[in-house]
Amino acid sequence: MFITRYSATRNVSAAIARMDEATSGPNPRIPGVVSIAVARDGNPILSHASGNLKLGGESRLKLDSVFWIASCTKLLTGIACMQLVEQGKLALDDAVELGHLAPELKELKVLTRGSNGSYTLVPQERQITLRMLMTHTSGFGYAFDNVKLCDWARPTGIDDFSGRREDILLRPLVFQPGTGFQYGVSIDWVGIIIERATKMNLQEYFQKYIFAPLSIKDLAFYPTRDMKQRLAYMHQRAADGSLSVTDQLVRHALVESVYATNESFCMGGCGCFGTPREYSKILAMLLNNGTCPKTNAQILKSETIQQMFTDQIPQYPLYHNEYCQSAKPTLANNCPIILKPGNPTDGWGLTFMLSHESSGSGRAAGSASWEGLANLYWFADRVNGIAMIFATQILPYGDLDAVKLFQEIEKDVYANCGLITE
Repeated sequence: MFITRYSATRNVSAAIARMDEATSGPNPRIPGVVSIAVARDGNPILSHASGNLKLGGESRLKLDSVFWIASCTKLLTGIACMQLVEQGKLALDDAVELGHLAPELKELKVLTRGSNGSYTLVPQERQITLRMLMTHTSGFGYAFDNVKLCDWARPTGIDDFSGRREDILLRPLVFQPGTGFQYGVSIDWVGIIIERATKMNLQEYFQKYIFAPLSIKDLAFYPTRDMKQRLAYMHQRAADGSLSVTDQLVRHALVESVYATNESFCMGGCGCFGTPREYSKILAMLLNNGTCPKTNAQILKSETIQQMFTDQIPQYPLYHNEYCQSAKPTLANNCPIILKPGNPTDGWGLTFMLSHESSGSGRAAGSASWEGLANLYWFADRVNGIAMIFATQILPYGDLDAVKLFQEIEKDVYANCGLITE
């Protein structure tokens, strides 16, 4: 039984003031930010947009502004996958079934590095399962996040966001399947498997079985012309802390093709664009045990939600303070960004991280969370009935100003719900 310790939207003026301060002045710390926090009933606790669509521009960021949500897409693909698991169309641990749906997976080799620094590719010792893909234990990595993979790919390199199937899917594994945790393109493969199992592309599937039932209109792999007119600009943080406008990474989804092509690829791991307000409807559904609190549409069964919120890989705890070197510093900072006292660990559910301990903000143990490369952060606390998404468009990932602002706003939200005392 989950509890909600408040029943109405509260005053969150402190959080709003923080956002406005961070985005104000000729040299703002943050170009623009949208924060949406919702309760289990789907009603907003906080709903505020601050700053500009573009650094130095005149157009204000609004609640209907569109963001590249990057790896926040993974939750959507995980929901779609678990719908098919519920229906018996996919199985989490059937490697033979997965091999029939995605025979290419069996052909991919494992990248190893010798003591002299040379690389070799060796066969897999066991077959990948859908659960491995959903928990990032399959061996797939990102080139921006894995130094070994990035180094092996030079001088050509690997573009993690090109939208080309060959770039995203057909890369070597960085360890033998099932022998560790490595964040990577596993969920892009899950998207491919969903498409093959349903004979629908991922955008069509999301629209029919997730977005329409939740009354979501502004989330898509290929934004409409109207959505592109509301698109927030991408920004780059330099080493000296200054900000500048830069290019969107997922360009292919924003440019209309001159020639007809059947090569569209919905990147289930990072390809969606949308508004934080629409994304908050997904989070409210999670809080409400799989049913939309507004439309009453059941997206997932309550037992499936519980399964997704159960640590799938207790043998591979994620140590928060463990150093992780960025392979591409223009895209991601070294982690951790902010150390936590002690040696805390997190777990991993089905496509998202799970907290092993409660936080100083008020977030309960067992809460789900994840993030997007351009400094977007979400969490869903089913114990207290609070979820939130914080969205900016700043590279590299792990921007200290954005992370601190997100943490401060989260604390304000919990305080204003009466869950912590300032």
